[in-house]
Amino acid sequence: MELSGKQRAHLRSLANTIDTILIVGKDGLGENLIKQANDALEARELIKGRVLDNNLDLDARSCAQALAEKTRSEIVQVIGTKFVLYRMSHTVPAEKRIKLPKAAKKADRA
Repeated sequence: MELSGKQRAHLRSLANTIDTILIVGKDGLGENLIKQANDALEARELIKGRVLDNNLDLDARSCAQALAEKTRSEIVQVIGTKFVLYRMSHTVPAEKRIKLPKAAKKADRA
């Protein structure tokens, strides 16, 4: 699922108030970190992560891209050493899920 600009902006505004729960340290993206990200995405749908300065191999963008691929999530935002990921949860009741604005339809141009 590709996020539209309007949906991404909505998720960015929600991400302002959440705490960083995922920290990528010098060990990089191990299996435990990926499992932690999967569990957090399933429980919260929107998570904020941070790449520590002692991680010389990965920057925030490449870390977010790798995590997004492995967790089947979407990158919402990357700023400095922080990143935000989103994935719709299937275990959270529908009334408690994050409600995204409708994506605008692209007009066909002739």
